[in-house]
Amino acid sequence: MWRKINLPTYLTIFRIFMVPILVVVLLTRIEGKEIIGIFVFWLASITDFFDGYLARKRKQITALGQLLDPLADKLLIAGAFISLVELKLAPAWMVVIIIGREFAVNGLRQIATTYKIVIPASFWGKLKTVMQMAAISFLILGEKYIILKKIGIISLWIVLFVAIASGIDYFYKFWQRAGDSLFEEKGE
Repeated sequence: MWRKINLPTYLTIFRIFMVPILVVVLLTRIEGKEIIGIFVFWLASITDFFDGYLARKRKQITALGQLLDPLADKLLIAGAFISLVELKLAPAWMVVIIIGREFAVNGLRQIATTYKIVIPASFWGKLKTVMQMAAISFLILGEKYIILKKIGIISLWIVLFVAIASGIDYFYKFWQRAGDSLFEEKGE
């Protein structure tokens, strides 16, 4: 089985395994954990770019990769944000809204597939991802450098607004494409 897995999928699996390492590093009391934590986070984040890039370039898009990639993304972001809440570097209510949006959009995409509707990543969704990575990076380093914590909190506010905007955008696009078919009864 392992011989059938391609490089992009290995990178996605690697990202999944980096999540508990990131959480452990962030929540321990070792000296320099911020630097180690940011390194682990950036290493995991960069695999998100390369797994998609390589899958498209090599034409190695697989069902397993399509299943695992968004899961890996959600685990990385949730693991980082929840750790930052535990460290009192991010407000829990903001993190709940951001992670809740992830669940809502993921659920929407699953429903959309039953209607054979594809909702591609939007500008807002991509901006949200970039802003999340920036906010998390600033907040990780903000434990040691107070100015970066302040920048991280400002970035987190931006993430919150962009996450809400992108969530609304996804739901609007789905509603436009699905329309009245949402209210039709399905026969057995």
